[in-house]
Amino acid sequence: MCIKNNTLTFAGTLLFYFLLTNSWASNPLQTFESLDSSSLLVVDTNQHILHSKNVDKPLIPASTVKILTALIALEHWGDDHHFSTDFYFDSSLNYLWIKGYGDPYLISEELDLIVAKLEQAGITEFDGIGVDTSYFDRSIKIDGQGKSLNPYDASAGALAANFNTINIRVYEDSISSSEKQTPLTPIAKELSQGLGLGTHRINLGDAELGPRYFSELLKSKLNRKGILAEVNYMSGSIPTSAKLLFTYTNSHTLEYIISSMLEFSNNFIANQLYLLLGAELIGAPASVAKSQTIITDYVKQNFEWENYELVEGAGLSTKNRLSAQQLVDLLNKFKAYRHLLPAQNSHIFAKSGTLKNVSTYAGYLNRNSQWSSFALMINQRINFTFREKLAVELLK
Repeated sequence: MCIKNNTLTFAGTLLFYFLLTNSWASNPLQTFESLDSSSLLVVDTNQHILHSKNVDKPLIPASTVKILTALIALEHWGDDHHFSTDFYFDSSLNYLWIKGYGDPYLISEELDLIVAKLEQAGITEFDGIGVDTSYFDRSIKIDGQGKSLNPYDASAGALAANFNTINIRVYEDSISSSEKQTPLTPIAKELSQGLGLGTHRINLGDAELGPRYFSELLKSKLNRKGILAEVNYMSGSIPTSAKLLFTYTNSHTLEYIISSMLEFSNNFIANQLYLLLGAELIGAPASVAKSQTIITDYVKQNFEWENYELVEGAGLSTKNRLSAQQLVDLLNKFKAYRHLLPAQNSHIFAKSGTLKNVSTYAGYLNRNSQWSSFALMINQRINFTFREKLAVELLK
């Protein structure tokens, strides 16, 4: 009898969870109302409330924080801004020197353009690469950033290639790069040890490896072009004997970078922008404390928020707190950049946020040919597709 009762109890629990996570198919709004740790606000273009629940309740916003980081960056630099990196040559040591300023989008294709610039500058051979990463504090720690090898835990840095990640293919008896545009380097080979068969995108793990990996990639690409570059590596301040060759300007605009950041929820880009804002507006080196000051000042100048907490710019931290009302305030200022948010369909442009037992969604709904702002926050377990289903229901 005891076994039978336990079986019935377990079956009842499964049934309840099934109904909770699947009832969105018939009535997502009703399901949402049954969630204790949740909030919702939908307003039309005249700020009339269409739906509301717990609008002032502070909850963990997860990656919807990226909308605020994007807004401050766009207002500060402008959507046509291009980040830059300086390249020097020290003839006394025969070294190429690089000073990084935190460009968040130095992907492999950008390194090809850098190689072309070095060719134009007449560089044919050098004995090593030196890097100056003093634009960022060396002890930066982002709250919520884990120690896993997942790309979303990639460290920030003044000089980084491919978001401080590598893409590796592991075979039974060999390894290769999973990207034709990205050569396999010694660091990539080292980090591939212990990985299972198949394709892996992992972060570098140690922030100090970022500039080394950048140097290895650049060296490999230079070698492919017949430029003799040794793998010798040095880190420090640009020597006074070094002469500026050129300032490389990234080919991508800030608008493009932010669109990519929002579409793929790239934590590395978000926190690079966050840190760069502090360094530029307060002064180098970049630090979390300086960026927190910038965010606090921006909120004071643009909103009347109380009872909120923002400790980083990507939404990784569970210490972050925003309310649905605060997110809608933010969205009302972000409307000119609505097109940069991911499109669920032609009527919904929104940024999602996901952490353990956290599911959020914030953006715009095209209702009756007018764009309404909405913020949905759930801080408890729910089916991962629920927020999209509820957004569709809110269109009605």
